[in-house]
Amino acid sequence: MNKESALVESFVTFLWLEKGLSKNTQQAYRTDLTQFLSFCQQKNLILLEVTALDVRDYLDYLKASNISARSAARKLSSLKKMYQYLLLEKKMEVDPTVNVDGPKLPQTLPKTLTEQDVELLLEAPDSSITIELRDKAMLELLYATGLRVTELVSLSMEQVNLNMGVVRVVGKGNKERLVPMGEVALDAIENYLKVGRNLLNTHASDILFLSKRGTMMTRQTFWHRIKEYAIRAGISAPLSPHTLRHAFATHLVNHGADLRVVQSLLGHSDLSTTQIYTHVATARLQEMHAKHHPRA
Repeated sequence: MNKESALVESFVTFLWLEKGLSKNTQQAYRTDLTQFLSFCQQKNLILLEVTALDVRDYLDYLKASNISARSAARKLSSLKKMYQYLLLEKKMEVDPTVNVDGPKLPQTLPKTLTEQDVELLLEAPDSSITIELRDKAMLELLYATGLRVTELVSLSMEQVNLNMGVVRVVGKGNKERLVPMGEVALDAIENYLKVGRNLLNTHASDILFLSKRGTMMTRQTFWHRIKEYAIRAGISAPLSPHTLRHAFATHLVNHGADLRVVQSLLGHSDLSTTQIYTHVATARLQEMHAKHHPRA
Protein backbone atom coordinates (compact mmCIF):
# COMPACT_ATOMS: atom_id res chain seq x y z
CA MET A 1 0.00 0.00 0.00
CA ASN A 2 1.46 3.36 -1.03
CA LYS A 3 1.39 6.52 1.06
CA GLU A 4 -1.70 7.99 -0.58
CA SER A 5 -3.71 4.77 -0.26
CA ALA A 6 -2.65 4.67 3.39
CA LEU A 7 -4.12 8.17 3.88
CA VAL A 8 -7.42 6.98 2.45
CA GLU A 9 -7.40 3.96 4.75
CA SER A 10 -6.64 6.14 7.78
CA PHE A 11 -9.64 8.31 6.85
CA VAL A 12 -11.90 5.26 6.50
CA THR A 13 -10.69 4.01 9.89
CA PHE A 14 -11.51 7.46 11.32
CA LEU A 15 -15.06 7.13 9.96
CA TRP A 16 -15.41 3.80 11.72
CA LEU A 17 -13.95 4.93 15.03
CA GLU A 18 -15.45 8.42 15.27
CA LYS A 19 -18.65 8.20 13.25
CA GLY A 20 -19.65 4.58 13.72
CA LEU A 21 -20.42 4.16 10.03
CA SER A 22 -21.35 0.73 8.71
CA LYS A 23 -19.02 -1.45 6.65
CA ASN A 24 -21.12 -0.75 3.55
CA THR A 25 -20.75 3.01 4.03
CA GLN A 26 -17.03 2.69 4.71
CA GLN A 27 -16.62 0.71 1.51
CA ALA A 28 -18.57 3.34 -0.45
CA TYR A 29 -16.14 6.03 0.76
CA ARG A 30 -13.17 3.79 -0.04
CA THR A 31 -14.44 3.17 -3.57
CA ASP A 32 -15.05 6.88 -4.26
CA LEU A 33 -11.64 7.92 -2.97
CA THR A 34 -9.78 5.13 -4.72
CA GLN A 35 -11.29 6.35 -7.97
CA PHE A 36 -10.01 9.85 -7.21
CA LEU A 37 -6.55 8.45 -6.47
CA SER A 38 -6.62 6.76 -9.88
CA PHE A 39 -7.48 10.10 -11.50
CA CYS A 40 -4.62 11.78 -9.63
CA GLN A 41 -2.22 9.10 -10.80
CA GLN A 42 -3.26 9.63 -14.42
CA LYS A 43 -2.71 13.39 -14.06
CA ASN A 44 0.52 13.03 -12.03
CA LEU A 45 -1.13 14.79 -9.08
CA ILE A 46 -0.17 14.33 -5.43
CA LEU A 47 -3.12 13.89 -3.06
CA LEU A 48 -1.82 16.42 -0.52
CA GLU A 49 -1.07 19.00 -3.21
CA VAL A 50 -4.37 18.94 -5.08
CA THR A 51 -5.90 22.34 -5.86
CA ALA A 52 -9.48 23.50 -6.38
CA LEU A 53 -8.81 23.55 -10.13
CA ASP A 54 -7.77 19.89 -9.97
CA VAL A 55 -11.01 19.00 -8.17
CA ARG A 56 -13.06 20.85 -10.81
CA ASP A 57 -11.12 18.98 -13.51
CA TYR A 58 -12.07 15.75 -11.75
CA LEU A 59 -15.76 16.71 -11.84
CA ASP A 60 -15.41 17.46 -15.56
CA TYR A 61 -13.76 14.06 -16.01
CA LEU A 62 -16.68 12.35 -14.24
CA LYS A 63 -19.18 14.18 -16.44
CA ALA A 64 -17.26 13.21 -19.58
CA SER A 65 -17.29 9.60 -18.33
CA ASN A 66 -21.12 9.71 -18.22
CA ILE A 67 -21.18 9.51 -14.42
CA SER A 68 -24.58 10.77 -13.24
CA ALA A 69 -24.80 14.13 -11.48
CA ARG A 70 -26.00 12.39 -8.32
CA SER A 71 -23.04 10.01 -8.28
CA ALA A 72 -20.61 12.86 -8.98
CA ALA A 73 -22.12 14.86 -6.11
CA ARG A 74 -21.64 11.89 -3.78
CA LYS A 75 -18.02 11.48 -4.89
CA LEU A 76 -17.37 15.18 -4.26
CA SER A 77 -18.94 14.83 -0.82
CA SER A 78 -16.53 11.97 -0.08
CA LEU A 79 -13.61 14.17 -1.15
CA LYS A 80 -14.79 17.06 1.00
CA LYS A 81 -15.03 14.85 4.06
CA MET A 82 -11.59 13.35 3.46
CA TYR A 83 -9.92 16.75 3.04
CA GLN A 84 -11.65 18.01 6.19
CA TYR A 85 -10.09 15.04 7.97
CA LEU A 86 -6.65 15.77 6.47
CA LEU A 87 -6.92 19.37 7.71
CA LEU A 88 -7.89 18.11 11.14
CA GLU A 89 -4.84 15.85 11.14
CA LYS A 90 -2.67 18.79 10.00
CA LYS A 91 -1.65 16.95 6.85
CA MET A 92 -2.74 19.99 4.84
CA GLU A 93 -3.21 23.72 5.40
CA VAL A 94 -5.79 24.42 2.69
CA ASP A 95 -8.87 22.41 1.75
CA PRO A 96 -9.01 22.31 -2.08
CA THR A 97 -12.69 21.37 -2.08
CA VAL A 98 -14.00 24.19 0.12
CA ASN A 99 -15.05 26.48 -2.74
CA VAL A 100 -15.97 23.76 -5.22
CA ASP A 101 -19.69 23.36 -5.86
CA GLY A 102 -21.15 20.05 -6.88
CA PRO A 103 -23.22 19.49 -10.00
CA LYS A 104 -26.82 20.65 -9.94
CA LEU A 105 -29.10 17.75 -9.18
CA PRO A 106 -32.48 17.28 -10.80
CA GLN A 107 -35.16 17.07 -8.14
CA THR A 108 -36.51 13.55 -8.30
CA LEU A 109 -39.35 12.53 -6.04
CA PRO A 110 -39.05 9.12 -4.37
CA LYS A 111 -41.17 6.35 -5.87
CA THR A 112 -44.00 5.43 -3.55
CA LEU A 113 -47.17 3.33 -3.41
CA THR A 114 -50.76 4.36 -2.94
CA GLU A 115 -52.45 3.33 0.28
CA GLN A 116 -54.50 0.83 -1.74
CA ASP A 117 -51.31 -0.70 -3.22
CA VAL A 118 -49.82 -1.02 0.26
CA GLU A 119 -52.95 -2.82 1.49
CA LEU A 120 -52.70 -5.26 -1.41
CA LEU A 121 -49.00 -5.88 -0.72
CA LEU A 122 -49.51 -6.43 3.00
CA GLU A 123 -52.29 -8.95 2.33
CA ALA A 124 -50.25 -10.93 -0.23
CA PRO A 125 -48.40 -13.31 2.17
CA ASP A 126 -50.24 -16.50 3.19
CA SER A 127 -50.08 -16.60 6.99
CA SER A 128 -50.72 -20.35 7.02
CA ILE A 129 -47.19 -20.83 5.62
CA THR A 130 -44.40 -20.35 8.18
CA ILE A 131 -42.07 -18.33 5.95
CA GLU A 132 -44.91 -16.14 4.73
CA LEU A 133 -46.10 -15.58 8.30
CA ARG A 134 -42.62 -14.17 8.94
CA ASP A 135 -42.78 -12.08 5.77
CA LYS A 136 -46.20 -10.74 6.76
CA ALA A 137 -44.75 -9.54 10.08
CA MET A 138 -41.76 -7.99 8.32
CA LEU A 139 -43.89 -6.13 5.78
CA GLU A 140 -46.29 -4.85 8.42
CA LEU A 141 -43.41 -3.67 10.60
CA LEU A 142 -41.64 -2.05 7.65
CA TYR A 143 -44.71 -0.03 6.69
CA ALA A 144 -45.63 0.77 10.30
CA THR A 145 -42.20 2.11 11.22
CA GLY A 146 -40.45 3.26 8.04
CA LEU A 147 -37.32 1.25 8.88
CA ARG A 148 -34.54 0.86 6.36
CA VAL A 149 -34.37 -2.71 5.05
CA THR A 150 -30.92 -3.13 6.66
CA GLU A 151 -32.36 -2.04 10.02
CA LEU A 152 -35.26 -4.47 9.62
CA VAL A 153 -33.30 -7.63 8.80
CA SER A 154 -30.76 -6.99 11.56
CA LEU A 155 -33.32 -6.46 14.36
CA SER A 156 -32.63 -8.54 17.44
CA MET A 157 -35.23 -9.84 19.87
CA GLU A 158 -34.19 -7.35 22.54
CA GLN A 159 -34.78 -4.40 20.21
CA VAL A 160 -38.52 -5.10 20.08
CA ASN A 161 -40.57 -4.23 23.18
CA LEU A 162 -43.97 -5.87 22.75
CA ASN A 163 -45.32 -4.46 26.03
CA MET A 164 -44.58 -0.86 25.04
CA GLY A 165 -45.22 -1.46 21.34
CA VAL A 166 -41.95 0.13 20.22
CA VAL A 167 -38.83 -0.84 18.28
CA ARG A 168 -35.39 0.40 19.31
CA VAL A 169 -33.53 0.98 16.07
CA VAL A 170 -29.79 1.43 15.60
CA GLY A 171 -29.55 3.49 12.41
CA LYS A 172 -26.90 5.31 10.42
CA GLY A 173 -24.03 6.71 12.46
CA ASN A 174 -24.90 4.21 15.21
CA LYS A 175 -27.72 6.52 16.32
CA GLU A 176 -30.59 4.99 18.27
CA ARG A 177 -34.24 5.92 17.97
CA LEU A 178 -37.49 4.52 19.38
CA VAL A 179 -40.26 3.97 16.83
CA PRO A 180 -43.85 2.95 17.69
CA MET A 181 -45.01 -0.03 15.66
CA GLY A 182 -48.82 0.20 15.89
CA GLU A 183 -51.36 -2.50 16.74
CA VAL A 184 -51.50 -4.26 13.36
CA ALA A 185 -47.73 -4.71 13.14
CA LEU A 186 -47.61 -5.72 16.81
CA ASP A 187 -50.27 -8.42 16.22
CA ALA A 188 -48.38 -9.70 13.16
CA ILE A 189 -45.12 -9.96 15.13
CA GLU A 190 -46.82 -11.71 18.04
CA ASN A 191 -48.39 -14.25 15.64
CA TYR A 192 -45.00 -14.88 14.07
CA LEU A 193 -43.33 -15.32 17.47
CA LYS A 194 -46.04 -17.71 18.70
CA VAL A 195 -46.17 -19.89 15.62
CA GLY A 196 -43.38 -19.33 13.11
CA ARG A 197 -40.13 -18.30 14.74
CA ASN A 198 -39.58 -21.48 16.77
CA LEU A 199 -39.83 -23.54 13.57
CA LEU A 200 -37.02 -21.47 12.04
CA ASN A 201 -34.81 -21.07 15.09
CA THR A 202 -32.40 -23.93 14.52
CA HIS A 203 -29.33 -22.07 15.76
CA ALA A 204 -30.76 -20.32 18.84
CA SER A 205 -30.18 -16.98 17.12
CA ASP A 206 -31.31 -13.72 18.74
CA ILE A 207 -32.24 -12.26 15.34
CA LEU A 208 -35.97 -11.47 15.24
CA PHE A 209 -36.71 -12.43 11.65
CA LEU A 210 -34.91 -15.64 10.78
CA SER A 211 -34.07 -17.21 7.43
CA LYS A 212 -34.90 -20.86 6.66
CA ARG A 213 -31.45 -21.69 8.02
CA GLY A 214 -32.21 -20.01 11.34
CA THR A 215 -29.85 -17.10 10.67
CA MET A 216 -30.19 -13.46 9.64
CA MET A 217 -31.43 -13.07 6.09
CA THR A 218 -29.76 -10.69 3.65
CA ARG A 219 -31.30 -7.47 2.40
CA GLN A 220 -31.26 -8.93 -1.10
CA THR A 221 -33.25 -11.98 -0.04
CA PHE A 222 -35.95 -9.93 1.61
CA TRP A 223 -36.08 -7.52 -1.31
CA HIS A 224 -36.54 -10.47 -3.67
CA ARG A 225 -39.48 -11.63 -1.57
CA ILE A 226 -41.08 -8.16 -1.62
CA LYS A 227 -40.99 -8.22 -5.42
CA GLU A 228 -42.63 -11.67 -5.43
CA TYR A 229 -45.47 -10.41 -3.24
CA ALA A 230 -45.87 -7.32 -5.44
CA ILE A 231 -46.34 -9.59 -8.48
CA ARG A 232 -48.80 -11.73 -6.54
CA ALA A 233 -50.74 -8.59 -5.51
CA GLY A 234 -50.84 -7.32 -9.09
CA ILE A 235 -48.89 -4.15 -8.27
CA SER A 236 -47.43 -2.59 -11.40
CA ALA A 237 -45.96 0.51 -9.74
CA PRO A 238 -42.12 0.58 -9.78
CA LEU A 239 -40.56 -0.65 -6.55
CA SER A 240 -37.26 0.01 -4.81
CA PRO A 241 -35.75 -1.32 -1.55
CA HIS A 242 -37.07 1.84 0.14
CA THR A 243 -40.58 1.69 -1.32
CA LEU A 244 -42.40 0.95 1.94
CA ARG A 245 -40.20 3.44 3.83
CA HIS A 246 -41.21 6.13 1.31
CA ALA A 247 -44.84 5.06 1.55
CA PHE A 248 -44.70 5.26 5.35
CA ALA A 249 -43.39 8.83 5.24
CA THR A 250 -45.59 10.02 2.37
CA HIS A 251 -48.78 8.66 3.90
CA LEU A 252 -47.96 10.26 7.26
CA VAL A 253 -47.46 13.65 5.60
CA ASN A 254 -50.62 13.18 3.51
CA HIS A 255 -52.56 12.68 6.73
CA GLY A 256 -51.13 15.81 8.36
CA ALA A 257 -48.16 14.53 10.37
CA ASP A 258 -45.66 17.16 11.49
CA LEU A 259 -42.50 17.05 9.39
CA ARG A 260 -40.20 16.99 12.42
CA VAL A 261 -42.04 13.97 13.79
CA VAL A 262 -41.54 12.19 10.46
CA GLN A 263 -37.86 13.21 10.56
CA SER A 264 -37.48 11.64 14.00
CA LEU A 265 -39.26 8.43 12.99
CA LEU A 266 -37.14 8.03 9.86
CA GLY A 267 -33.90 8.78 11.69
CA HIS A 268 -32.92 11.64 9.37
CA SER A 269 -30.21 13.88 10.84
CA ASP A 270 -31.22 16.81 8.63
CA LEU A 271 -34.79 18.09 8.18
CA SER A 272 -34.03 18.98 4.56
CA THR A 273 -33.80 15.24 3.80
CA THR A 274 -37.33 14.76 5.13
CA GLN A 275 -38.79 17.77 3.30
CA ILE A 276 -38.86 15.81 0.03
CA TYR A 277 -42.04 14.17 1.33
CA THR A 278 -43.89 17.49 1.36
CA HIS A 279 -43.12 17.67 -2.37
CA VAL A 280 -44.39 14.12 -2.82
CA ALA A 281 -47.63 15.02 -1.05
CA THR A 282 -48.04 18.19 -3.13
CA ALA A 283 -47.37 16.30 -6.36
CA ARG A 284 -50.00 13.73 -5.39
CA LEU A 285 -52.57 16.48 -4.70
CA GLN A 286 -51.83 18.08 -8.07
CA GLU A 287 -52.23 14.72 -9.78
CA MET A 288 -55.58 14.09 -8.08
CA HIS A 289 -56.77 17.63 -8.93
CA ALA A 290 -55.83 17.22 -12.58
CA LYS A 291 -57.56 13.86 -12.76
CA HIS A 292 -60.82 14.69 -11.00
CA HIS A 293 -61.49 18.43 -11.16
CA PRO A 294 -63.87 19.36 -14.03
CA ARG A 295 -61.83 22.45 -14.92
CA ALA A 296 -58.33 21.05 -14.40
